[in-house]
Amino acid sequence: MNRRRFLSNSVILTIGGNIHKTLGMVGKKPSLIRLTSTGSNFEREKLRIPFGFKGGYLTELWQTAVQLKTDRMSGVGLATQSVLYGDANLFAANSEAAANALMFALTEKALHLAKGIPFSTPVDLFEKLLPVVTQEAVSLTGKKDINPNFVLNALVSLDNAAWLIYAAENSCVGYEQMIPEIYRPALSTHNRKIGVMFQVSYNMPIQDIEKAADEGYFIIKIKTGQPGTQREMMEKDAARIKLIHEALRQKNTLHTQHNRILYTLDCNGRYEKKATLRELIEKIKGYGLLDSLLLIEEPFPETNNEFVGDLGVRIAADESANNEENTLKRIQQGYKAIVLKAVAKTLSLTLKIAKVAQAHQIPCFCSDLTVNPILVDWHKNLAARLQPFPELGIGMMETNGKENYLRWEAMKGYLPAKDAIWVEAKQGVFELDDSFYQSAGGIFRPSDHYAEMFSKK
Repeated sequence: MNRRRFLSNSVILTIGGNIHKTLGMVGKKPSLIRLTSTGSNFEREKLRIPFGFKGGYLTELWQTAVQLKTDRMSGVGLATQSVLYGDANLFAANSEAAANALMFALTEKALHLAKGIPFSTPVDLFEKLLPVVTQEAVSLTGKKDINPNFVLNALVSLDNAAWLIYAAENSCVGYEQMIPEIYRPALSTHNRKIGVMFQVSYNMPIQDIEKAADEGYFIIKIKTGQPGTQREMMEKDAARIKLIHEALRQKNTLHTQHNRILYTLDCNGRYEKKATLRELIEKIKGYGLLDSLLLIEEPFPETNNEFVGDLGVRIAADESANNEENTLKRIQQGYKAIVLKAVAKTLSLTLKIAKVAQAHQIPCFCSDLTVNPILVDWHKNLAARLQPFPELGIGMMETNGKENYLRWEAMKGYLPAKDAIWVEAKQGVFELDDSFYQSAGGIFRPSDHYAEMFSKK
């Protein structure tokens, strides 16, 4: 496999054993990229305990690796598959392994299609692929109303590999230079800190949440929308929130106004009507923690078009912000934050969504998909460059792999920059120094582990 080592002022490209030093592309039109071969593979990673959200549970997550090659370059892109996130109905209709196999098969189909599509940028490739891959998803699953997020998740590894190929082919010397100029204003910040959202699933023990707060985590993201009828769900969610708050009410932090720990609620579209969500908010208000509620993510199904600007809480769009048009629609419906999820929806689409949000002065943050450590650093690059979140004054992102993967420490060993200062959160914060920005958090450096998945071909 070809090896590329990205430096702060130049790029060293290793091609066929010969080393060539090239300067970054400045003011040049991107060359047309043609893929000569593609490949895919995956690993199954077990979770510590069943991970609950969207009314269902995951026991494992498939880590998909995609290799793209041109005449000169090779790149391996990664994705974490989450069919429960992508299409909860499809997940429920199949065994967990069968649902994952369907998504992997769609990735493989997308690779065959991509091989015949020349592209100038990964966004260009994404735009050409998306309609036909969506048709393939319908054919493959037999589900005419396949959720767009299922298709997007299947494209993430291919898209990431395309960005690596694009950066190498055009001698880009850093993350900013890799991003097409039209999208750069939305990623113009260099945050020195990113607050980490600590995710709490349905069945996480209270003592684990208390331990997280003692370790310095100050943004507690509670998974709501528990199984049951709408009434049962709301009552369970209210009781869970109250229990967590009672356990944490005496703990404080130096990172927030009034030194309070903050909460976010992630409903994953489980609340069917605004009236039910309003009941939950009223209960939260009665518990005396409304001032500690930072926001609520994606409360409604994507088909719910109720206005949310009068609920007294910042509402964020996640799954429903799956293209530019729907992002704008949610903003017009009173949503006051956009969740960016490049690890679930591709970096190519995420750049488009971030551009819409920036044009309307809507703050963004990054949410996780329980991804592997390398993808955490991919997402960290995005979160680091967004405008600071208003109530915090720093960037904000979620990562929950450490709490959920059985082999997290082993997976962390696959990081090319595993000893870097930015890898581990300290007191609930990722600290980013100059080396993070100069090296793009290590994402351009190949991982030997994932490269070896293709070494025998």
